[in-house]
Amino acid sequence: MSTRLSALVLLSLALLACESSTSPPEQATLVERSRVSMGSELNLTAWTADEAKATAAFEAVFAEFDRLDALMSVWREGSDIVRLNAAAGEKPVPVSRETREVLHAARQISDWTGGKFDVTFGALSGLWKFDQDLDGRIPSRADVEAKLPLIDYEQLVVDDRAGTAFLKKKGMRAHLGGIGKGYAVDRGVAILRARGLKDFMIQSGGDMYVAGSHGSRPWRVGIRDPRGPADHSFAALDLTDAAMSTSGDYERFFIKDGKRYHHIIDPDLGEPARGSRSVTIVATRSTLADGLSTGVFLIGPDKGMALIERLPDVEGVIVTEKNNVLVSSGLAGRLMVKTPPTDAP
Repeated sequence: MSTRLSALVLLSLALLACESSTSPPEQATLVERSRVSMGSELNLTAWTADEAKATAAFEAVFAEFDRLDALMSVWREGSDIVRLNAAAGEKPVPVSRETREVLHAARQISDWTGGKFDVTFGALSGLWKFDQDLDGRIPSRADVEAKLPLIDYEQLVVDDRAGTAFLKKKGMRAHLGGIGKGYAVDRGVAILRARGLKDFMIQSGGDMYVAGSHGSRPWRVGIRDPRGPADHSFAALDLTDAAMSTSGDYERFFIKDGKRYHHIIDPDLGEPARGSRSVTIVATRSTLADGLSTGVFLIGPDKGMALIERLPDVEGVIVTEKNNVLVSSGLAGRLMVKTPPTDAP
């Protein structure tokens, strides 16, 4: 073997040795964890090469959801909302900064929707039962009308200087079911970003936020078919750094005499709202998307789409009670409809 050839062989062996001693870079993969919180399954997903970091960040999000549930639930003894309701018509009660922030956001959406979105709808909770107490009974009209004067978001006073909230009329009851989960998702987003994660998804029931990308492409999220199987989407969107929330008449409902009764209650009538089957909102924050999906459902498809078009950085998809699909201008050409929504009562 020539001296030159020997040198080349030795150089090649040295390069191979260097390559074998250097570990290849870790490849990013999906890390997923799930837990039940705030009455829904909370799914966390991250696209990352550091599973340990993602898992630790997820645990912090789970803990934050539980903490906020303890503050805002109507089912947790001693929560801000339970104490607020108990003191209705009597005195202001101290509530957390987080609860006040949610109540302020709710007030804004109430104003936008002419009071149709109203967190004081809780006065009807004992009549209409769609949670753990669902019994398929329709309350009498007289019982409903007796409660309607207790629904008025303008009678809910939030005092940030004193750190209190107050329901002015005895018998009023606040309920944050239409917005609290979205706020928790926003808090989860802040935690994951602070922990160094850039590409992730948080989903809690109908509320979702996606950040960054899923590998080399945006996150593709589906919009559920309101009358199809629970795992069937009729359309999809590619999103990044965006919140999406869907409110529908299919999650908590019963059917009696061929008519569907669901949990999204019109505060003016004290009955389930009519006009839409589902409303999906895309926005920059989950608190806003969550509240608006309920609010738009309540004001109906025409007024609802007009509101969506007026608001900056807000888009929407509405499936009407006649099974028509309305799409806001900002989603035109972006919404991928796979099949028309199933048509059924």
